[in-house]
Amino acid sequence: MGAYLKRLLTTGAAYQFGDILAKAIALLTIPLYTRYVSRSEYGAANALLTAVILASIFLRLGVGEAFVRFYFDDDDAERRGRIARTTTSTVAWTTTLASLVALALAGPLSRLILGFDDPILMDCAILGLWAFTNLEVAYAQLRVDERARTYVRASAANVLMTVAFTILLVVVGGQGARGLLLGNFAASALVVLALWWVLRERVSLWPLHNRAQLRDLAAMLRFGLPTVPADASMYGLQVADRLYLFRGFSHAAAGEYSVAVQFATVVLVLVRGFQYAWPPLAYSIQSDADAARLYSLVATYFALATGVMVTAVALLGRWIVRLLAAPEFFGAYVALPWLALAWMLYGLYQVQLVITGRARATARNLPAALTGLGANVALLFLLVPDSGAGLGIAGAGIALCGGYLAMLAAMHLLTRGLLEVRFEWRRLALLAAILSAVAVSGELLLPTSGAAGLVLRLAWLALVPALLWLTRFFAPHERERARALAADAARRVASFRGKEGEVASHVDDPLRDA
Repeated sequence: MGAYLKRLLTTGAAYQFGDILAKAIALLTIPLYTRYVSRSEYGAANALLTAVILASIFLRLGVGEAFVRFYFDDDDAERRGRIARTTTSTVAWTTTLASLVALALAGPLSRLILGFDDPILMDCAILGLWAFTNLEVAYAQLRVDERARTYVRASAANVLMTVAFTILLVVVGGQGARGLLLGNFAASALVVLALWWVLRERVSLWPLHNRAQLRDLAAMLRFGLPTVPADASMYGLQVADRLYLFRGFSHAAAGEYSVAVQFATVVLVLVRGFQYAWPPLAYSIQSDADAARLYSLVATYFALATGVMVTAVALLGRWIVRLLAAPEFFGAYVALPWLALAWMLYGLYQVQLVITGRARATARNLPAALTGLGANVALLFLLVPDSGAGLGIAGAGIALCGGYLAMLAAMHLLTRGLLEVRFEWRRLALLAAILSAVAVSGELLLPTSGAAGLVLRLAWLALVPALLWLTRFFAPHERERARALAADAARRVASFRGKEGEVASHVDDPLRDA
C-alpha cells in the first residue's frame, strides 16, 4: 500500500503544480480583474466558461475516459500508440466540426445562453471549446505515461501565457468579459499545438481509415458513451447553481458567486491533482483485493486532507475575500465555505467513480449523477429565491453540497456489488464530527473581523490535529509512522544547524586551521 500511496502523492503533486500556479495567480489577479470587470460581466464570462466545459463532455464522446482505461489492458506499445492516435483524431474532428457550426450560430447561441446578443463574446467561447477539449486529451496522454515533467512545463506555460494575454486584453485593452475568455483560451490553443508536436508519434489528425482503429473506436465508444450523460449530469450538478443565479436570480449575484468559486479553488487544487493522478493508479492495480484496500484508505486520507482545508476556508473566508476582491464583491464570503465543501465531496465521488470504470459498468454512473442533479435543482428553488428560504448565494452553495451528498449515496448503493470496498466509516464519521465542531464553534464564538479575529481563528484551527490525536483517529501504525517522520525531521534540522554552526565558526576565524 505504501508504494501505491507514494505514486499517488508523487504524480498528484506534479499535476497539482499547474493548478497551484494557475489558482495562485488567479487569486492574486482577482483584485485587478474585479476592478476592470463588472459583476455582470464576470457572471457572463463564468456562464460561458461553464457552457464550454459542458459541451466539451459531449464532444469527447467518452473516448478520452475510455483511452485512460483501455491503455492499461496490457503493455503492448503498438496497441497503446494506436488507441492514442484514434483518440486524438476522433476528438480533433468532432471539436473542429462543432466549432465551425457554432461560429455560424454565434448570435443565437449567445442569446440562448446569456439572454443577450454578443456574438463576439460567443466566438471567444467557441475558441475555448476547441482548445479545452483537445487539451484535455493531450493531458490524458501525458498522465497515462506519468510524464509529470512535460505536464508541469505545459501547464506552467499555459498559466503564464493566460495571465499575460488576459492582463493585456482586460486591463490595457479594456475588453472586459471578452478579454477574460480570449486570454484564457488563446493560451490553451497554443499549448494544444505545442503538445501535438511533442506527442507527434502518438497524434493523428487524419480521419480514421484502417480497420484496427475503427475496432478500437467502437470498443472505446461502447465503454465511453454511457459515461457521457453521466458526466454531463455530474457537471450539470456543478454548474446548475451558476446558471440558475445568472439567468433566474441576479447577474450581480452570479458575479459574486463566481468570485466565491474562484476562492474555493484552494480546495479544488488538491482535488484536481487527485482527479488526474487517481484513475491511472487505480486501474493499474491487478489484484481486486489490493485495489479494494487502497480505495478505502485513499478515501480516508483524501477526506482528512481536504476536510482540514475546508475548515480553514470556513473560518477565514471573510479575510480572504476582503483581502483579494474589490469591496463590492465582499458578499461572496457567505458562499465560500459551502463551495469548498462541495469540491471535497466531488473528490470523494472520484474515489467511487473508478469502481465502475474498473468493472466496466459505466452505465451505473448515470443514475447517480441524475440523482445528484435532481437534488441540486430542487434545493436551488427551495433555498435561493426570496419566495423560498431566501439564502441567496449561500443557498446555492448549500444546494450544491446537497446534490453531491445525494450523488455519493446513490453511487455507493450502485457500486456495492462491483467491488467489495470496506470504507472506514467510523473514522470518516469521527473526522466529519471534529471538523464540523471546530468550524461551527469558531464561526459562532470568535470575532468576524479585525486582526484579533484572524489570529484567534488561526489558533482555533490547531484544535483539529489535537482532537484527531486525542480521539485516536489515527491507527497505532499511523501514529508510529508520524513519530518516526517527526524524529527524522528533527534529526535533519539538528544536522543542518550543526553544519551552519561549523560554517559560521570558519567564517568567524578564517585563520583557525592555519
